[in-house]
Amino acid sequence: MPPADPKLNSLLDPIHALAGLTPAERQALLEVSTAHIHKPGAVIFQEGEFSKEVLFIAIGAVKVVKATPARRIIIRIIGPGEPIGLVAAFESRPYPASAIALIPSTILHVPERDFFSLLDRHPEIVRQLLRIVMNRQVDLGGRLTELAGAIENRIARVFLDLAHASDAAGDGPVEIRLPLTRQDIADLAGTTMETAIRILSRWGKEGVVLSLGDGFRIPSLRALKVLGDK
Repeated sequence: MPPADPKLNSLLDPIHALAGLTPAERQALLEVSTAHIHKPGAVIFQEGEFSKEVLFIAIGAVKVVKATPARRIIIRIIGPGEPIGLVAAFESRPYPASAIALIPSTILHVPERDFFSLLDRHPEIVRQLLRIVMNRQVDLGGRLTELAGAIENRIARVFLDLAHASDAAGDGPVEIRLPLTRQDIADLAGTTMETAIRILSRWGKEGVVLSLGDGFRIPSLRALKVLGDK
């Protein structure tokens, strides 16, 4: 068997759940996998479609979007090294939400049969993936609780979560390099775009959250935490 393409091989590096694979196992996995590059706004999978693959984000970021009768909600934003659509793959059921590329993103597609065969030999991967699923369930529960709070508090929590995901340390400043629209912020906070625009406009004047060309700058996480705790 010829060696796997080094460029394809490097896509496994950010995926922490697969760090325990031997070189031979990495090569065997890559032989059956494909890498797809998605432009911003491209739908990676659609809510209601059946899962046939296990997907990992090698490069980029993806928003997971759920349609509700009242409005669209962004459940979470997932970055490099993370799986997407994992529960649907494990349970062989339709995707409960859609996944959309937020920035140019490279997704590794692994056929379910090959991936589950790999899990039989690596129970530690199962443990890591289950930990990811449980952490996401806990985060989702927290999000649902937050959606019952005041709107300004919810938008503050959105930015605090984004800052945490960007490995921000201390009380700021921090930059979030994701081109989120006002509609994205509204969808994350479970509110209307008009409300998000009004609050972000005021925060910009007050220096709480500043808009950049490709993201946002938070001069002081401490100040934002005060708003998030109200």
